[in-house]
Amino acid sequence: MITTQTTAAQPARLSGRDAELAAVAALSERVRSGRSGVLLVTGEPGLGRTALLDRAAAGFGAGTVLHTRAAPAERHLAHSGLHALLGGAPDPAPPAGQAAVVRAPGAASSPVRAAASPAGPAAAAESPAGPAAAAASPAVPPPPVAPLDVPPADVLRTGLPPTGLLELLRRTGARGPLLVCVDDAHLWDPASRAALGFAARRADAVPSVGLLLSVAAHRAADPDFTGLPVLRLAPLAEHAMAALLDDLTGAAEPLVREELLYAAEGNPALLTALVDRLSAAQLAGRAPLPRPLADGPVLTRVVGGRLAELPAATRDLLLLVAAAHEQHPDGPGADAALVLRAARAAGLDPAALDAAEAAGVARSDDNRVRIDDPLMRRAVRLGAPLSRRRAAHTLLAAVLDGDRHRLAHLSHRALAADGPDTRLADRLASAAAAPDVRARPLQRSLAFARSAELTATAGARAARLTAAAEYARLAGRPRRARELLAAAREGAAAHDALRGGVELVCGTLALRDGPVGDAHEALLLAAALLRHRDPEGARGARFGAMEAAWAAGDVPSCVAALGPDLPPAALGPDLPPAALGPDLPPAAPSSGDDDFRTGMLAALSGRFGEARGPLGRVLDRAGSDDDPVRLLRAGVAALVLGDIATACRVNARALAAARARDLASLVPQALEHLAYAELRSGRHARARAHAEEGLRAAHHAGQRNVAAHHHATLALVASIEGDAAALTAHTDAALAIAGPHGLAQAAALAEWARARADLGRGLALDAAARLGPLVRPGHRRGHFAVRMLMVPCFVEAAVLAGEGGDGTATAVEEFALWADLGADPQAPAQLARCRALLAPPAEAEAFYTYALARHERAGGDVERARTLLLYGKWLRRRRRPREARGRLKDALYAFERAGAAVWAEQARAELRATGAAAARETPGPLASLTPQQLRIARCVAEGATNREVAQRLSISPRTVDHHLRNAFALLGVRSRVELARLVSREEEPNSVGPAT
Repeated sequence: MITTQTTAAQPARLSGRDAELAAVAALSERVRSGRSGVLLVTGEPGLGRTALLDRAAAGFGAGTVLHTRAAPAERHLAHSGLHALLGGAPDPAPPAGQAAVVRAPGAASSPVRAAASPAGPAAAAESPAGPAAAAASPAVPPPPVAPLDVPPADVLRTGLPPTGLLELLRRTGARGPLLVCVDDAHLWDPASRAALGFAARRADAVPSVGLLLSVAAHRAADPDFTGLPVLRLAPLAEHAMAALLDDLTGAAEPLVREELLYAAEGNPALLTALVDRLSAAQLAGRAPLPRPLADGPVLTRVVGGRLAELPAATRDLLLLVAAAHEQHPDGPGADAALVLRAARAAGLDPAALDAAEAAGVARSDDNRVRIDDPLMRRAVRLGAPLSRRRAAHTLLAAVLDGDRHRLAHLSHRALAADGPDTRLADRLASAAAAPDVRARPLQRSLAFARSAELTATAGARAARLTAAAEYARLAGRPRRARELLAAAREGAAAHDALRGGVELVCGTLALRDGPVGDAHEALLLAAALLRHRDPEGARGARFGAMEAAWAAGDVPSCVAALGPDLPPAALGPDLPPAALGPDLPPAAPSSGDDDFRTGMLAALSGRFGEARGPLGRVLDRAGSDDDPVRLLRAGVAALVLGDIATACRVNARALAAARARDLASLVPQALEHLAYAELRSGRHARARAHAEEGLRAAHHAGQRNVAAHHHATLALVASIEGDAAALTAHTDAALAIAGPHGLAQAAALAEWARARADLGRGLALDAAARLGPLVRPGHRRGHFAVRMLMVPCFVEAAVLAGEGGDGTATAVEEFALWADLGADPQAPAQLARCRALLAPPAEAEAFYTYALARHERAGGDVERARTLLLYGKWLRRRRRPREARGRLKDALYAFERAGAAVWAEQARAELRATGAAAARETPGPLASLTPQQLRIARCVAEGATNREVAQRLSISPRTVDHHLRNAFALLGVRSRVELARLVSREEEPNSVGPAT
């Protein structure tokens, strides 16, 4: 379409595509500056390839734009792609400063959301933006068209050799910058693709020409596009999808909003299509939503373009693949042999699958066949009539061995059933619960859910839905678990055992993702309801309630959860045993649970001597255990006993066991416990690696509470490594979850990380102010499990800030009592360090010497280095520089080995103050300063006042002023601002805080 309109509408923002827009902007800038470049944009349908190219074409104001979208109907017409790109009726040249855009017949020049491709519905559906991308790219009327010296008729009649397009681009680019945008280039005819790829690979040979191409994800590796730089579009993050939803709806009702974001799976086109489907009443929550929200027609509209062009036999085969894949939605794919046996039974030629592979819809690897895109898989399944879906499951059930593959066989039979079938439902539920059946938790959940659909009795149906919810939770599908629980509640209302089961799953879900106070109450209710009819379930509920109270920092509630038996709940009518039986997940053996309960109860009550025996037996059993839940409890026991090495080993074993059983809900928690144990052992790099992996796993499993603890761990690591940006990001993220969810432990760890970072930067007064409320008595007292761990930091900060009064001494004495319990191998050395800080000069050195000796026994390089640093500072201030240098160099090298950059810089600054050369000398003009002048300059560059500098360096404000005036004269600066700029420029990127 060609228009003479001279103004262009400003495109709407592309939510969540900042990095991609930056890459496109960089390409445009290269072209504007007279250079050339190429970028290949790829991604699955609906992720915004078309919208990104539209934005690039509309925003290029430096010269000519050639912009076209491939027409699938013309893919077999030789050179049709080149004709579409180059064939436009020339109009007069545009006004000065206005981009010239040539839009071929296939190019989008009207709202993509409302317009169909000129090649028909298939082309519109194949487009990445689909027919619903107006939210990302509104109507952009193109500027006028510049005349080109290109005879399109000759191109069609005689063809164009590969070098010909390059020469045409060279001639056009010689008149000014040229941007070529080709959307869906993989749909061009072979000759045009070859010419385009040839020109793109040699774009550097022509000046002022940029090529921005888009192709489907499965075609990015085609020979025609080999060697081109690739920009891959991924599904949008949740915050970006939320911003797009706001653009589309203004403000949808919160529950509706949550449903839409979940159903869209990060696909902006699907989200737009879902919004289009709903009425104003449905968006406002006044009318029920359709189920399923993303049904067959909606999915086909967004991703079904490739399906529409496939032969009928191929689509039938794909339906078999999708049906087989339904049993393992997260698995490696469908069993190829099973699919092919079912295909032959239906009279389908297995070769029909080749067309699906060629179209990028399916792929085969070894003995598996897979539809990679989950939206495409859903479109194949839900786009087929119900009768065809049932027929596919019937075929698969018929060719499966019912003895060897009992659960899969019964599941396919159940999915093919057209109404309640009590006998089939019972058999399927029995197979789903059988321990000898090898199946993943999600497969068991699907089987229980389907057996519930075939069950006529309300109580049995509720039991099976509850079991399905529990396995969905274990599989890391909390949203699915909550949906199943909502369906189970109605039938469970009259039966205590069923109500208890529902509350147990509900409370466990809230423990990982919700206010822990709510989780605590739900789990206590579950324990009371299950007390008589499911003792093992009641025991697990009480352990969960204890964990919730622990997270909240509530010691009395922890003790109450583990203490005397809870009063029984009001009993409802008995449920017939046949309704339960194998339908509930098998309870774990209780061996060792009594020891864990007894030992934790003693420890929480302050009787550590009594706790050692039973908790020691828990650790003994962990050596031969492979149950991840019991291993996680053993890891807790090891930390309580102060056996950090065993805690690391046991938690690593729990992680391996959770992975081996595919328990996605336990993997984030196992990584959390392991990272924390490694942090306690001083292995910060390992702690960071496991916490980063755990954070990803927690987000994937929908466990915000676990994510908060991982953020807190990463913040503590950042406080040692000196990464200020990471520290801020992780503390903010941890506290944003910890506050509303009542996670006192995560909040305390995050605040400790901030204080430790302050201490590393020399801000002792700030560190003391942060830690004081967390370690001193009062209503803001920190979490009981980490409060004593913070005392050494608090004492150091308070003394260096000149506030080491009675409150600090009291904290040290309390820490001494705790150190005697043996709950932390570092505590004796840290206690000696604290006493050295508070001791008179005549006694301090003995305490430092004793602290270093205890560090040798306990390990922990960072804590030993911190003691060396403080000892070195003390020696320097006693005018013993030679002895100080040895301690400070040892501290420096230990900090460097541990990656503790901010602390290493403290050691360097102290070394310079002794007159020694540090490992990293100060460069440039700053080298002319004395060590004291340099330290003062660094403090001033951080924004400190003279009084604050004096407090940090233990000198008078008048001395600071004297040194600062001399530094100004030596450096030739006249203000504190100029000094800060000079220090920042000379020491970037390693500018960190001064020594204290």
